[in-house]
Amino acid sequence: MTNEATLTVSVWRGTTEGRFVEYSVPRRDNQTVLDIVTYIQRHLDSTLSYRFACRVGMCGSCAMSVNGVPRWTCRTHVTKVASDAKLKLEPLRNLEVIKDLAVDMKVFFDKLARARGAFQPPLEPREDFAVVEPDSPHRRHADAAIECIGCGVCYSACDVVAWNRDYLGPAALNRAWSLVNDVRDAGNADRLLAVAGDAGCHACHSHQSCRQWCPKHLNPTASIAGLKRASARAAFKGVL
Repeated sequence: MTNEATLTVSVWRGTTEGRFVEYSVPRRDNQTVLDIVTYIQRHLDSTLSYRFACRVGMCGSCAMSVNGVPRWTCRTHVTKVASDAKLKLEPLRNLEVIKDLAVDMKVFFDKLARARGAFQPPLEPREDFAVVEPDSPHRRHADAAIECIGCGVCYSACDVVAWNRDYLGPAALNRAWSLVNDVRDAGNADRLLAVAGDAGCHACHSHQSCRQWCPKHLNPTASIAGLKRASARAAFKGVL
């Protein structure tokens, strides 16, 4: 590959109302999509707005839509997504656009709170440490869901969120499921009530877009299915 090779990059500019602007960017070996965005901002148009932090796939803040697919741009190599030397970059779907490629994550994190996504300790301290058996079903379910870093990729990929803006979304429900399986937590009655409504787990259509595009290879659809079963059992027992 030579330094003369270029990419044609269409970037969304504006807020909800805006337009795509094309840039010609030099193509390099081992180039990531975040490298492309950074080059545009530093060398072609300093007014371009976007979000990033760690640049190594730990924080998820650089997520945006790349050729119609939500991705971490710091971990997405251009060679995997731009075989025709073209890229189309947009802000994450289902979130309010602040400017250009930057979105407001407030509604995403508010829904984590609505799903009771915070650990709830018991009112009275335990006499001894809670035992978390490594091979127990609860521990295995929690381990399968716990690595979510809140990047918003699954929320952007979710068609149910697009149809129903009140829907809690895959990340919030995945977090709720991890806590439902935490034997140390004492908030499951309120948590199951919070996720069992019309905007909760039963609204999921199991399209599995969240599973398909999760950069951490989690399966929020399976977590949501677990919540459906747990809330049904709670309702049968008269807890809900």
